[in-house]
Amino acid sequence: MTGAPPLDRLACLAGRSWHVRDLPGGLTNTNFHVTDDAGLDVVVRWSQGDASLLGIDRDAEAFNTGAAAAAGVGAEVVEYRPDLSMLVISFLTGRALEDADFDDAGVLARAAEATRRLHGGPRFRGDFDMFARQAAYLATVRERGYALPPTYDDHADAWDDVRRALAVRQGPTVPCNNDLLAANFIDDGEACHLIDYEYSGNNDPYFELGNTATECNLTPEQVEAYTEAYVGSPTRADLARVRLQMLCSEYGWSLWGFIQAAASPIDYDFHGWGTDRFEKAVATFRGPDLPRLLEEVAGGFEARR
Repeated sequence: MTGAPPLDRLACLAGRSWHVRDLPGGLTNTNFHVTDDAGLDVVVRWSQGDASLLGIDRDAEAFNTGAAAAAGVGAEVVEYRPDLSMLVISFLTGRALEDADFDDAGVLARAAEATRRLHGGPRFRGDFDMFARQAAYLATVRERGYALPPTYDDHADAWDDVRRALAVRQGPTVPCNNDLLAANFIDDGEACHLIDYEYSGNNDPYFELGNTATECNLTPEQVEAYTEAYVGSPTRADLARVRLQMLCSEYGWSLWGFIQAAASPIDYDFHGWGTDRFEKAVATFRGPDLPRLLEEVAGGFEARR
């Protein structure tokens, strides 16, 4: 998608003298902050690229964005225009987090509380399962001949071991964002809000924790602290589940990067992004902790740390 966004076709901007500025970030969207002198204050998310390659359902994204707002953790939906590839949401006051912000125990606690509120909110439209997503992404890569690390399939057996172990004590799914990198937390100093529901769906809450942990480059100590802030008093099985879901995030989302590297119109090093996730996954696949994590998560150890 090229050219200027057709903002003048949005009903919420009709008859207004509005001002627009670009917002940074967004690897599948271009985002604009639009205001006027009468109090309008919204963000327009303009989708770019082929959403079907990435498994994005824009209708579900809009619905789930509204559900997150109902949970008190997301921005309100102002207008949804699938014909324009646009979603308009209210502007959230605050600061988008960066990885280093999680060094602050207060930030970490607010992020965990926001995640817990989302998970306790209304059910989302659609489900998300990284094992199904990884299989679909891998099929896309192969069918289209996209570049893939030559050792990617070396870990297929271990990946299946992880899938089986996580299935042993799978609890109920909850509404999850599934893409909570640091920039998707908006912190106003008192509470965090969560944005960007492209990959949202009902899922294992521990995937959310693991995905955040790896996307935000949390240290092992921070992973434990974040899990404790969310769970309260995590067991060894809880911590093992987060660690294994970190691996799932890394191995599965790495394919997202390789697909984007071949197909996205956005000028960004998607291949490097995917390689970084893949190398993280390889370190766990080949590391000494994987057998213990598989045993602990499947065995459901209840011993406290």
